[in-house]
Amino acid sequence: MLSVRVAAAVARALPRQAGLVSRNALGSSFIAARNLHASHTHLQKTGAAEMSSILEERILGADTSVDLEETGRVLSIGDGIARVHGLWNVQAEEMGMSLNLEPDNVGVVVFGNDKLIKEGDIVKRTGAIVDVPVGEELLGRVVDALGNSTDGKGPVGSKTRRQVGLKAPGIIPRISVREPMQTGIKAVDSLKRFNDGTDKKKKLYCIYVAIGQERSTIAQLVKRLYRCRCHEVHYCGDAASLQYLAPYSGCSMGEYFRDNGKHRAAKMNDAFGGGSLTALPVIETQAGDVSAYIPTNVISITDGQIFLETELFYKGICPAINVGLSVSRVGSAAQTRAMKQVAGTMKLELAQYREVAAFAQFGSDLDAATQKLLSRGVRLTELLKQGQYSPMAIEEQVAVIYAGVKGYLDKLEPSKITKFENAFLSYVVSQHQSLLSTIKADGKLSEESDAKLKEIVTNFVAGFEG
Repeated sequence: MLSVRVAAAVARALPRQAGLVSRNALGSSFIAARNLHASHTHLQKTGAAEMSSILEERILGADTSVDLEETGRVLSIGDGIARVHGLWNVQAEEMGMSLNLEPDNVGVVVFGNDKLIKEGDIVKRTGAIVDVPVGEELLGRVVDALGNSTDGKGPVGSKTRRQVGLKAPGIIPRISVREPMQTGIKAVDSLKRFNDGTDKKKKLYCIYVAIGQERSTIAQLVKRLYRCRCHEVHYCGDAASLQYLAPYSGCSMGEYFRDNGKHRAAKMNDAFGGGSLTALPVIETQAGDVSAYIPTNVISITDGQIFLETELFYKGICPAINVGLSVSRVGSAAQTRAMKQVAGTMKLELAQYREVAAFAQFGSDLDAATQKLLSRGVRLTELLKQGQYSPMAIEEQVAVIYAGVKGYLDKLEPSKITKFENAFLSYVVSQHQSLLSTIKADGKLSEESDAKLKEIVTNFVAGFEG
């Protein structure tokens, strides 16, 4: 506290001409509103008290902190990349995203319009690593690569953020592949396997990352997903820098659910939450060339690939999956036991069918075994066709594929396969729901379930007129 005696001493030292306190001498903070008709004694007492209060307020409100900022200067700017000199202590992936840490300059990715940045501009460090909002608040929202809302529904509102460049889990926290991620597509769940660690009691959270796609395409997809009540997070980016960041940000958003025991970057052991995260990178090939640089790089780091062919699509085979080029490197470990029992030989039969069909068109003399192989292959191909946005439960897939693999459809016209499938599923769901529930609960075809399913298929095929 500043004593009145000290304040009075300060007042006596000030100029006293005509009893006025000069504004220029003491600054604008000393307000001389009552100095025109005051006596010398009264002014001295009043001024001392007033100055004491003002000085005390000034001393207590003084800011002694020093703001130090590390600044640099832009050397060059172009294509969303800025070369900056002078940021000696910058961190990797610091906002903007510093990637090249060279001895004399730093390469920084500019998130946004780089036309506003000029050579010679002064920049300073943000001190923050690139991160994005995460959490269940993002479900059903459309955001850009930085997590900013682009769907017109206002801010995301997530209070949790996560860095985009965190290290992936090591070998020790993971366990071997043992559970599938069911897609609802017969050709995928029966022939290809997606590893997933999802607890069957928990939801499957999907994050769709749209890189370089047209806004109209994204809008149509969002509308479809909302209509299907899918819990999705969508991502889009226009600038090249945002397109680069998009998959990293999408992965970070998925890792939030991973760390909460829902999905992880690989199947984790129980001590680390037991969740998983499955990535499905989609790549467009040029003229169907899977040996190009980007496809081969992605194939080398994944557990398998599904190759779609334009020619098969034009032939009416949807989904247009090339069974020969599509590979799963996790094998049947990522399949339910029931699916392994019914679809174990189907891929081999389809591969043999495609090989024989290529030569059968040049000759007419075929033995009985070859004709049977061709007949079975045609019907299995028809059986694997599936409409868009029409997923099937795993127990329904098992029942349908069982009928095809066991040869119950060999005498049925290929054009009637789809009609048979729809009628058969409706019959089983309405009349034998208990069997489907048993297959789903057990995860396998027991001898009792196999015998009952065989009886159901035999009786239905015998009475099916098409």
